[in-house]
Amino acid sequence: MRLLFTTLAAHGHTRPLLPLATAARAAGHEVDFATGPDMHPTLREAGFEPLTAGTSILEAGARTTRELFGTAPDDPELTGQQLARVGAETFGRTLPRRLLADLAPLMERTTPDVVVFDSANSGAEIAARIAGIPALSHGLGPDTPTGFEEHERLLAEFSAELGLSAPEPGRTTPYLDIYPPSLRTAETRNEHRRFALRPAPRPGDTPPPERLLHREPGHGLAYLTFGTGFGTAELLREAAAALAGLPLRVLVATGPVDPAELGEQPDNVTVESWLPQSELLPHLDLIVHHGGSGTTLGALSAALPQLLLPRGADQFANAEVIRASGAGESLLPEQFETGAVTAAARRLLADPAPREVASRVASEIAAMPAPEEVVGRLPELVALAERWPCG
Repeated sequence: MRLLFTTLAAHGHTRPLLPLATAARAAGHEVDFATGPDMHPTLREAGFEPLTAGTSILEAGARTTRELFGTAPDDPELTGQQLARVGAETFGRTLPRRLLADLAPLMERTTPDVVVFDSANSGAEIAARIAGIPALSHGLGPDTPTGFEEHERLLAEFSAELGLSAPEPGRTTPYLDIYPPSLRTAETRNEHRRFALRPAPRPGDTPPPERLLHREPGHGLAYLTFGTGFGTAELLREAAAALAGLPLRVLVATGPVDPAELGEQPDNVTVESWLPQSELLPHLDLIVHHGGSGTTLGALSAALPQLLLPRGADQFANAEVIRASGAGESLLPEQFETGAVTAAARRLLADPAPREVASRVASEIAAMPAPEEVVGRLPELVALAERWPCG
């Protein structure tokens, strides 16, 4: 069987699909992987020769902002309402148009038997519908429609322009759900076509150097990250300062922020631009992060208490799930300040209950079907995709 994997060009959209793509290739299937150029190095590291489709979310957002308001996304004059409109237009129009334009000829050339797309990649779903190719939607995190209503409306308008009916939530392509069942909210979109898939670490991460794991007697090990798209030097500095006064060795991954921008740090704080996160998690006592789904699910798999500091996208949904489940705490942007972060981290380190909850969820995740098992069900899933056309 020939599979075409395609994602939006961002770490949080591409990396979650790599375990399934790798398992499919290992099982003898032909696997193509298409995304924007920003993620091509990541694909090559995983052993795939990338195909080009789409552009980065940041580039698409910048283009949308210019078209709507004649300015840049970081313009401080933009209101919250305007930024929300930029997000909806970017995912409801700009990205789908670009992906459709790139994927249509690519699908014609590669003739896949099935398309596997990340669940935010509406352009890929539309391209597969037009080409008449069965498609599978690969989840990224919580499957909730809350907060995406305007995006869905714009997407329905775009579909109508193409002569397509809008997808009916819950009754379209089969959905591979990597979210633990016990953490799903009552409001989900894909209940009628949901198939569990265990979230797996990105293939190829190397163990962390021993120097990073060293800690003084009586000290724990904490990890701070805002991922690859939401960190700023100011946020990282303040959060690191909040953790530095606790009996902790603190590891900070800055992502796109230059570590030098954080300035001089105390001896118990180590700042790196990148850390092997999946390999680091089992060694930690606490993780403090932005609430991206990959980091949230990775921390749960490692039975870690976590403090979430959400900034955007699905991070607020993850933060609420973790808080409500008791697996950790969260601080919304308006609650973020040094003292609040310190107090929350201290509680999580002292209270065994969050780790006990996380441990139960970790067992649940471990029992979910592995990527290799789901690959074995591909014929069944493709047959269901053909029976459940997208429009």
